Amino acid sequence: MGKRILFFLLTNILVLTTIVIVWSAITSFTDIGPIYNGGVGVGISYVSLGVFSILVGFAGAFISLAISRWMAKKMMKVQVLDPNDNLSTAERQLVERVHRLSRAAGLMHMPEVGIYRSQEVNAFATGPSKKRSLVAVSSGLLNSMDDDAVEGVLAHEVAHVSNGDMVTMTLLQGVINTFVVFLSRIVASIVSNFVNEEMRFVVHFASIIVFQILFSILGSMVVMAYSRYREFHADRGGADLAGKDKMQHALQSLKNTVNTVQDNTNDDAIQTMKINNKGGLMKLLSSHPDLDERIRRLEQK
Repeated sequence: MGKRILFFLLTNILVLTTIVIVWSAITSFTDIGPIYNGGVGVGISYVSLGVFSILVGFAGAFISLAISRWMAKKMMKVQVLDPNDNLSTAERQLVERVHRLSRAAGLMHMPEVGIYRSQEVNAFATGPSKKRSLVAVSSGLLNSMDDDAVEGVLAHEVAHVSNGDMVTMTLLQGVINTFVVFLSRIVASIVSNFVNEEMRFVVHFASIIVFQILFSILGSMVVMAYSRYREFHADRGGADLAGKDKMQHALQSLKNTVNTVQDNTNDDAIQTMKINNKGGLMKLLSSHPDLDERIRRLEQK
């Protein structure tokens, strides 16, 4: 259930990097480079750099949010279920269940509902707003869980949409992006001063990209910490929508199946985003808390 965060973070890094490349190309042929470049031929204007960092940081975050639903569909090959199409009984029941939970959550616009083909037991919700959201589940989850467990998982994802977690995540990412853009240029300015004049621009440009990606990865730990915090709220929201028993049953079912189904998935790029996360350093990069902790906190609700 951490795929919404994975898509958002990867998209954010790609968007920021693209902005850097395009902006650098523009400033190479104009006189506006000193606004932000901080070290290539001029001194650093911290105020101008700060304003530039805020604009680029929040622009990158909101662009990532705007295309999050589209990216999720493309990357996961999600089959969107249109209620007006000739759906199977199971597919129609899935759509109706998500819509029923959405109405119970007070949503005025129903999320898109989709299925993606995978043996992993997973589900995610994403989208730029409550009006344009997507709830998608894996075929593995539908095949391995009973109706009550599926209902609990869907309620959890609808709660994410209802809580506006993606928008809040975007604001947090915008703040982090601001620091990433600002600090990467400060460090790049320092590094470029150690090379000769002929190589300074190239080193400065390369250093910005390298440090921006590095700082983005470090900043993602903050986003992941916030994501783990919001999971507890989504669990409580799911319990309110589907019932506490179904939410607890869903978490217990995930715990019972995740080790046998997901441990057979050898995709290292996704391992840190699994529902059942590990301890140590991996915990800092996990989007979800440990299932035992989630079950314990829900029982205390």
